[in-house]
Order: sequence, then C-alpha cells, then structure tokens
Amino acid sequence: MIGVLFTGGTISMRIDPTTGAAVPALGATEILAQVPQLRGVAEFETEDFSRMPGPHVTPEQMWRLARRAAAWLERPDIDGLVITHGTDTIEETAFLLDLVLTSDKPVVLVGAMRTVSDPSWDGPANLLGAARVAASPAARGLGILVVMDDLILPAREVRKVHTESSNAFASPEFGPLGVIDAGTVLFRRSPPARHTWRDTRADQGLRVERLETRVGLLQVYTGMAAQVVDAHVAGDTQGLAIIAFGRGNIPPAIVPPLADAITRGVMVTVSSRCLSGRVSARYGYDGGGLGLARAGALLVGELSGAKARLLQMVALGGTTDRAAAAKLVQQLTR
Repeated sequence: MIGVLFTGGTISMRIDPTTGAAVPALGATEILAQVPQLRGVAEFETEDFSRMPGPHVTPEQMWRLARRAAAWLERPDIDGLVITHGTDTIEETAFLLDLVLTSDKPVVLVGAMRTVSDPSWDGPANLLGAARVAASPAARGLGILVVMDDLILPAREVRKVHTESSNAFASPEFGPLGVIDAGTVLFRRSPPARHTWRDTRADQGLRVERLETRVGLLQVYTGMAAQVVDAHVAGDTQGLAIIAFGRGNIPPAIVPPLADAITRGVMVTVSSRCLSGRVSARYGYDGGGLGLARAGALLVGELSGAKARLLQMVALGGTTDRAAAAKLVQQLTR
C-alpha cells in the first residue's frame, strides 16, 4: 500500500479564464482520475492534506506535514509515501523531512511545472513516476527523494534550476540518483549517507520535538552595509543563514556585526550562492571564509542557504545546548 498526501502546488492548479492566471483548483480525486495507470503500480490510499501554493508553505507547515508523514509511515500496511507539493519550495520541504523522519520507507515528493489547463501538463507523468519509485524496494533506506521529469533526486542535493521548464530540477554537481526508464525504476548511485543522530522521538517517527523557527536568511551583495546584518539579528533571532560569494566569502563591512552576533549566541551558517561546490576556510583576507570560521561561523559544505536555514531550525529545536547544536550542524554537513 502506498499513501499519497496531496498538499497543493501547480499540479493541482488550472488557469482561471477571467484572469488568465494559475490558481488552486484540483483535489486528490480529480488528480488521480487523470492517472489511471496508478492502479497497475500498487494499491493506494489518499489524503487531501492541503491545497497550498509553494510560496505559501512555511516552516510550521513543513513541520505539520512531517508529523503527518510520520504517522502514515508508522502504519504497518504502508510501504511508501508520495507527497505532492508546490515546486517553489519542494526542495526545502524534502530536506526538512529528510532531517527529521526516522523511517526507512520510501518517501517521494513530486510536483508539476504545468497546470491541468496546459496541453503539456506534466502532473500525471510525474505522479506516476513518483508512485513507481515509492513502490520500489530499491528506494528503501535512501532518504527522502524528489521525482520530476523521470529523474530521481536526493533531498540534500536537489535544486530548482529553471523557472518554467519541465526539466526544472537537478542535482547540479552530482547528477540524479537514477531515472525512470519506460516505467522501470533504475538507480545508478547512492545518495549521501543519512546520519542516525539522536532519535529523541523515534517512537513517534521524528528526531526532534519542535523546530526553532527564529532563524533568518540573508544573501550578501557587493557593498553591503553592517546595518543590514544588524537588522537581521535584532530581537530574539536565534540563527542566521548567510548565502556568501564563491567559497564562502563576504564583504568586510559585515564581518563585525556577524562576529558580534555569534558572540551573543546567534548561530551563523555560511553557504555559497553558487549551484555547485563547497564553502571552505580557503581565503584569509578580511571577509574570507577562514576568518568567518575562526569567529565561530559554521561553513556548511555544498548545502544551499535555504537548506542551511532549515538545518539550523532542526538543530536548535532539538537542544538548548548551542555547542551540541553546532556539532550536529557540522556533523550533517561534512
């Protein structure tokens, strides 16, 4: 039995004839009616979890989805789970689920780049591919997956790389884990190892009891002033994910406020705006990655800024010990 949770996104949208714009319209029943081939893959049970566009998704919504997914996965009759999702935030939700869910059953997120009103609606084909992966024994233990345009992509690496194309998703540096070829699920490499860290709620299928949502995200730009950072770490901010240049370097003007924030207990992670490659403490000039690391910022490898923010939420939500939270972030981004 495969569970299918419908959360919304373009896969559930049609074009409003009055405005000409895509709007939420379809529920589980209407979408499944367009994919009769699913009956040949497995038995299914569905749930209309939400009907939400991708940009409306919040960390709180992701957490609620994680709890619901954990409940489905604990059922002995459920062999895997498919979750439809808006493509604008699908990579973030997939990564959060990968961090917090403990089950080794396949969980596959899927969406569409076209609406049901478009002649090239890709929803049915994508949903069928996701179901095939979720039903595949070879997908067990591989962590959370995203299936789009017959590509099988791991949650940690998946990125949306095009605004509209049907092949909008990729793993830019390492490529897909596998493909769906004429209905056959083929895996050609393994995903990054899943770390079995601190299963504080393993009996309920989740690794932490809550998320710490007071974490911001800031992309650096040329000539950035210190006041911009000050505004982002004001009040009760607990963490800040920085999207830096290149190898993890930032304008020198914002080094002092970041160092001050770290001293005050704000967790700071550093990612790169580049699609491929890792950040590192390679450069020693003012604003270079070496100085940031020495100040206590956490350089998070190839992880995107958006995903680093979610990792902070999980780490800080799992413990009040800042050193332990920082250790967890480092462990999961080696």
